[in-house]
Amino acid sequence: MSSEPVPIRILAVDDHPVVRRGIAAMIATQPDMTLVAEASNGREAVQQFRAHRPDITLMDLQMPEMCGADALSAIRGEFPGAKIIVLTTYGGDVRILRAVKGGAQAYLLKNTLHEELVDTIRAVYAGKKKLSPEVSFEIAEHSTDDALTPAELSVLRLIAAGNANKEIADQLSIGEDTVKWRVKNILSKLGARDRTQAATIGIKRGLIEM
Repeated sequence: MSSEPVPIRILAVDDHPVVRRGIAAMIATQPDMTLVAEASNGREAVQQFRAHRPDITLMDLQMPEMCGADALSAIRGEFPGAKIIVLTTYGGDVRILRAVKGGAQAYLLKNTLHEELVDTIRAVYAGKKKLSPEVSFEIAEHSTDDALTPAELSVLRLIAAGNANKEIADQLSIGEDTVKWRVKNILSKLGARDRTQAATIGIKRGLIEM
């Protein structure tokens, strides 16, 4: 007498209730999956993971209290075998690589078709890693770019916050000429025509968070 297969147990982490309801509805249509818990922020995600030990965790990145990247690291630090799929609105090669290096087995954008999401859940459950085609393209697109130095990233963050060169110099305790030199390097490395575009590119790629 054959027994029914044990379904894949899933934890859904997202700060938007509508998104969680959508995930729950999708999982409910899959006979080999079950939603065992939900969380609305990274701190809850860690707590729910400890309580339920899900087979798969669907993790958003931008959340209050504790972001998804920090929750991912915390869960993987405590449970090295945890299988986590990042499911987010945000692409960006730097953000993607950071999540993968942090232990995510897959990275999908929220505009992913349901079929791709359920296929990815099954693939990760089976021990595979997966990136959606558009995510893979973002990584490949910037694979040969010159990386910004930590000092240049500090300047870029302050540019994005609306600071002028003198204000940046004062906050970083460096000369204004040094700021101008770093801004020039930033524009060159990012292929940006001006400071505003540099900030936009930096946020989009995940170089800086606002």
